[in-house]
Amino acid sequence: MKKITLLFIVLLGVTHFILPSRCEEDAKDDSAENVAEEDDDDEDDDDDADDTEVKEENGVLVLTDKNFDTFIEGKDTVLVEFYAPWCGHCKQFAPEYEKIAQTLKENDPPIPVAKVDATKASALGSRFEVSGYPTIKILKKGEPLDYDGDRSERAIVERVKEVAQPDWKPPPEATLVLTKDNFDDVVNNADIILVEFYAPWCGHCKKLAPEYEKAAKELSNRTPPIPLAKVDATAESDLATRFGVSGYPTLKIFRKGKAFDYNGPREKFGIVDYMSDQAGPPSKQVQTLKQVQELVRDGEDSVIVGVFSSEEDAAYEIYQEACNSLREDYKFMHTFNNEVAKFLKASPGQAVMLQPEKFRSKYEQASHSLTIKDSTPASEVQEFFKKHTLPLVGHRKQSNDAKRYTTRPLVVVYYGVDFSFDYRVATQFWRSKVLEVAKDFPEYTFAIADEEDYADELKSLGLSESGEEVNVGILGEGGKKYAMEPEEFDSDVLRSFVMAFKKGKLKPIVKSQPVPKSNKGPVKVVVGKTFDDIVMDTKKDVLIEFYAPWCGHCKKLEPDYTALGKKYKNEKNLVIAKMDASANDVPHDSYKVEGFPTIYFAPSSNKQNPVKFEGGKRDVEELSKFVEKHATKLSQKKDEL
Repeated sequence: MKKITLLFIVLLGVTHFILPSRCEEDAKDDSAENVAEEDDDDEDDDDDADDTEVKEENGVLVLTDKNFDTFIEGKDTVLVEFYAPWCGHCKQFAPEYEKIAQTLKENDPPIPVAKVDATKASALGSRFEVSGYPTIKILKKGEPLDYDGDRSERAIVERVKEVAQPDWKPPPEATLVLTKDNFDDVVNNADIILVEFYAPWCGHCKKLAPEYEKAAKELSNRTPPIPLAKVDATAESDLATRFGVSGYPTLKIFRKGKAFDYNGPREKFGIVDYMSDQAGPPSKQVQTLKQVQELVRDGEDSVIVGVFSSEEDAAYEIYQEACNSLREDYKFMHTFNNEVAKFLKASPGQAVMLQPEKFRSKYEQASHSLTIKDSTPASEVQEFFKKHTLPLVGHRKQSNDAKRYTTRPLVVVYYGVDFSFDYRVATQFWRSKVLEVAKDFPEYTFAIADEEDYADELKSLGLSESGEEVNVGILGEGGKKYAMEPEEFDSDVLRSFVMAFKKGKLKPIVKSQPVPKSNKGPVKVVVGKTFDDIVMDTKKDVLIEFYAPWCGHCKKLEPDYTALGKKYKNEKNLVIAKMDASANDVPHDSYKVEGFPTIYFAPSSNKQNPVKFEGGKRDVEELSKFVEKHATKLSQKKDEL
């Protein structure tokens, strides 16, 4: 027992010495950990310090979002390359850029050469509107100057040294600045000029600006030069109103003061090519008979030829003036060739329109002619073109739809349309059936269309699964659509369908979600079936938002739009509404939806001419101003709302 007691005492003693020793080791570990944490903190501090430190790689300075402004501040000239690590052109350019850095480093005084990884420094990429790699800019006293020359050491160094000269000043803008004081004088005296109406805050305008200026420089060197100009539409509101500017940027071509819509590209080379083409004559000269014969035999559109004795012919000048206004929509030709005139059965001073052979029929003339006299106004010539553009039954395609088939009502016969040699007979067989009916309804436009080209349209008509070889739809006024019940096609069936439409016996097809069982929220839900009842209600003003469930901008707008609905919930004669335009038809053409969200105000007194919300910030304040500006039946005073 004594031995056990003694052993126990010994163990207690050993434990006494072990425990303090273990605690000291833990303390040492904790202390070490604390030191490590302090070291980590120091490293973090070092990292923070490194954020603004400018590193160098092979002589090229590395700039980031955090050190860029600090580095650039106070420097006269800096060369900067915006690159992407994965960009092949950037990798290829890197050795040359390093040579440039070394050369400019040896300059007196040295000129800094830097680079920015635009995939990481996204703020800088956005700020300097970097859209491709590599993008090279010369910063002169902090202001960027685009470099568009050769990517060679010699060319870049030469340009940078030029800009670095103490007396260097940026060249004046090639783009003319127009105001109410000089607009008419400049535009009325220009054979052709392109004018941009812009707003300083407009993002699309800012994106266009450098491309527009580059195009202006390029076209200023052309012989003869084509001027480009710009108008601040927010400062020159009278000019904007005069030319119907409702969005930004709006571009218009002027010829001796007459305005024409610009429908070309919005980047440098596209603008240059488009305007160079526009500066030429609107009509191309036909030199040989073969040129006309080929168009008549294989053409896809009406053939228009003016026949004249010479360019001095007064009728020729009137013809050219008429063509100018419609050059976007037609291919015009003219000739001084007697052989061509004989083929066309025309005399000098006449304009002739022919349909290609495949669109001719026994029910219509093969050609039409107009004699142009010295007193004939250009508008009369234009009406002649428009009147005889389409054959009795033409071929509606995606490529000509917007220019040729906008008139309503439009009767469309869908099947496998193919005018190639092997299928022409079958195509013409069905077309001949349509011709028999079309001749008796001159008030309507008739066309055939390939069922694959218009698969979506057939689906919207409910005919995609009809099982019939030939289907028919009528596109009516106001966006209404009518489908012929699937039936074996012939001319009698088509005639009955068109006659029923004429007598108002057909019901339009409207794609629609189910009508909501409850619709008492601050924002009324509109579907295809209720559009007329809610939006077109002449007793109420309606603000309608067309949205898509997947649209990010629509989701962002939702809380503001709901708040707007709550704000006006007590207005009995004002409806705040929304419609999922991806799941419902908009049955009126006046309410065009080309993007999401699209917002219209439909005043009670003018439902066919809604006002589109454009340009402003989509929040409660701006939308309220818009509503109050156009409302016709607000009961509350504006200051009370």
